[in-house]
Amino acid sequence: MFRIGNGIDYHKLAEGRDLILGGVKIPHTKGCLGHSDADVLLHAICDALLGALSLGDIGKHFPDTSSEFKDIDSKILLKRSIELVWERGYEVVNVDANLVLEKPKIKPYVEAMQTTIAAIIGVNKEDVSLKATTAEQLGFIGREEGVMANAVALLKKK
Repeated sequence: MFRIGNGIDYHKLAEGRDLILGGVKIPHTKGCLGHSDADVLLHAICDALLGALSLGDIGKHFPDTSSEFKDIDSKILLKRSIELVWERGYEVVNVDANLVLEKPKIKPYVEAMQTTIAAIIGVNKEDVSLKATTAEQLGFIGREEGVMANAVALLKKK
């Protein structure tokens, strides 16, 4: 039996924050603003995994009102999300994700992100597809005020 889930997340960009995408710290003048480390890509993947099994969203499991999750590494949130998937007898077939941001270019970091994500969710690096695009200078993303990620996860019963 197969299940598919979709996740999407947005974060503001702010000076004085680290830019962490896909579990990788990327040099930039701005980073994502949020309660956790604000890794928009991992948050979208968490939502895709949770959504595939109708488990709610990242906010249900890791609320931004809880001090437990203040500044938490989103790799921990992804690990906890995949554990919920495994507990229900499912495994990941593949993940396909997109980042939308103007700067910086993420191509030099894609392989490291794939490796990081794959190791956490228990798949091969080739089973994690990551793409990026700009907003062509349109809207809040185009003005470099924010970033967006979406992800799709395909799960199968073990």
